[in-house]
Amino acid sequence: MAALAWLLIPFVAAVGAGLWGSWASRTRRVRSDGPELIGYARFREAMERSRPSEEELRP
Repeated sequence: MAALAWLLIPFVAAVGAGLWGSWASRTRRVRSDGPELIGYARFREAMERSRPSEEELRP
């Protein structure tokens, strides 16, 4: 029975490696950068608005 347990260890490892390999090589769908770019543009606009104008900087 102990020999059977020692044979199951490499078998389980091989099955796990096969599952991981199939998951790692899966085809990933390409996401568009649209929402991220829109958010970045909104961030830049907000940062531009929060800058003081040159008139406010002059003493």
